[in-house]
Amino acid sequence: MTVTTLDPRTALVVIDLQNGLRALPGTPHAIGDVIERTARLAKSFRARALPVVLVRVTSSSDGADATPGRAETPRHNHTMPAGWDEIVPELAGHPGDITVTKRNWSAFYGTDLDLHLRRRGVTQIVLTGVATSIGVESTARAAHEHGYHLSLATDAVTDLDADAHRHSIEKIFPRVGERGTTDEILELLAKTHA
Repeated sequence: MTVTTLDPRTALVVIDLQNGLRALPGTPHAIGDVIERTARLAKSFRARALPVVLVRVTSSSDGADATPGRAETPRHNHTMPAGWDEIVPELAGHPGDITVTKRNWSAFYGTDLDLHLRRRGVTQIVLTGVATSIGVESTARAAHEHGYHLSLATDAVTDLDADAHRHSIEKIFPRVGERGTTDEILELLAKTHA
């Protein structure tokens, strides 16, 4: 399990590393560790003038923009605290970064993510964030369907459910892209994007 190639125009796409999710009990990686590893990747991408895309999830206060449809697991219907949907400070505040706001699991559905990437000539994305089996996996599947090469930083993603995380990492991601650790991706980035 290692990333073999990073295209000349590779972007880092970060899923839902925002204030309201940082206190969640991530498994197998603590969310704080995922934030730290993602911040290292973002710093390296920025230093090479490669795009960094910070994706945040939000919803309107009345819930009118929530994804419709019946599901066995009920949606949470409580008011979120102010600032819950702001990107964590460790990643925010870089003027060259792209921010994408989503209201669904996938960062591609109903957003301008694909437009941002294509206008910048991006052919590959490195993906990090939470939750592995929901926002990250949905975005990975959509990236694959949109024709992007995909690399997943396996130690920079986490979930609330260990089994769901493991299934995504071991069964889904090998079918849509390549996997590697943060350090492996940083090493390859240093070799290929000097």
